[in-house]
Amino acid sequence: MEKSKVYFTKELTPEAVVKMYKALGVNLKGKTAVKVHSGEEGNQNYLRPQFLKPMIEEIKGTVVECNTAYEGERDTTEKHQKLMENHGWSKYFKVDIMDSEGPDKVLEIPNGKVIKKNYVGKNIDNYDSMLVLSHFKGHPMGGYGGALKQLSIGVASSHGKRYIHCVGKEDGSYEDMFTVEQRKFLEAMADAASSITNYFKDNIAYVNIMCNMSVDCDCCAVAQDPCMQDIGILASLDSVALDQACIDLVTNSDDPGKEALLNRINEREGIHTIEAAEELGIGSREYELIEIN
Repeated sequence: MEKSKVYFTKELTPEAVVKMYKALGVNLKGKTAVKVHSGEEGNQNYLRPQFLKPMIEEIKGTVVECNTAYEGERDTTEKHQKLMENHGWSKYFKVDIMDSEGPDKVLEIPNGKVIKKNYVGKNIDNYDSMLVLSHFKGHPMGGYGGALKQLSIGVASSHGKRYIHCVGKEDGSYEDMFTVEQRKFLEAMADAASSITNYFKDNIAYVNIMCNMSVDCDCCAVAQDPCMQDIGILASLDSVALDQACIDLVTNSDDPGKEALLNRINEREGIHTIEAAEELGIGSREYELIEIN
């Protein structure tokens, strides 16, 4: 069986994002949703819209986001839209908060390990394809944030985020979100990610950007500063291979700062999301890393 291809460059420029996407040789069809992380108010590490501007313009994409399930500047559509303006997303792009109006769309996950359905913003139906632009870094709950987290928590509606965090408990509380069994939560994320992969089928592509790598996520208003040097940009048509390649690059780095990031990933058993996603059949941890200068 042919290994998944993951393309890699050490070049960290807006133009390199486009170059890595083009290396995939994919033509995303129709109207394309571009999933980004808007960055919580106060966060210093999130990817700025200016950095992603050439890529999003290249495919004439619409920036999509969904509201959060916890308090902050993104937990209501009104606040989220204001933040998108303040952070510059609305200045450059058409922006769609996909769960801005209910009811949510329900995606079935018949082979889900933990959850059998995923709640997403109903506006997902307006798109024929998706480009997932992810900032690879640590995460307080998931261990790390990359393509699989963007697909799962990122695309889920506000209710859907809570549903994933509460591993399928419909009436899950805010407190429940942070007290569930860790491996079940990670498997629920993999389940949700599989539903988005299956929804778009061959019309989805992934780019992970390895810069500003903190142990914390861009969802943290108060995040730790980056703990290691930037590595580069990776792209793949396989989200599982892509996230695995990023973790391998961190592991194999000679930067002593990697220990903090690896400790966060390992403490939260982050690799289990990748394991579960592979078992669900949406990708492979076996990959060929192709470096592009």
